[in-house]
Amino acid sequence: MGLLARLGRMVPMIIVLAILAIVIYFVVQWKSSPSRAKEILIKVFTWITIAISIFFGIVTLYAWAEGNMAVLDLSVSCLIVTLVALGITRWCNHVFLKHNPHYKSKRNVKAKTKRRFPWSNIPWSK
Repeated sequence: MGLLARLGRMVPMIIVLAILAIVIYFVVQWKSSPSRAKEILIKVFTWITIAISIFFGIVTLYAWAEGNMAVLDLSVSCLIVTLVALGITRWCNHVFLKHNPHYKSKRNVKAKTKRRFPWSNIPWSK
């Protein structure tokens, strides 16, 4: 029961992330397409949740090293919530790529660069 009470402290952060997701989705959908909006939303939330998880991981380690149980308790609950959010984001990415396979091939495309040197037209340079 105590864990649920501690996880309840994260409700404001979850609400802010949900509002951010709604705003990003509708703005990109208005500018582009729903598929592109989902792709961008997954990318943004992957990076956001990774950054927040790293932050709370560092805070957790620091609180554990200092022996500060109150901060450790809060930071572990925050870390759990952000890791769950990261897992949900990665699962959404998997489902998105399953239903939109053309985005998977788009991810691995690399630009081809042709080097055009001034001496490349000389016959003996080949």
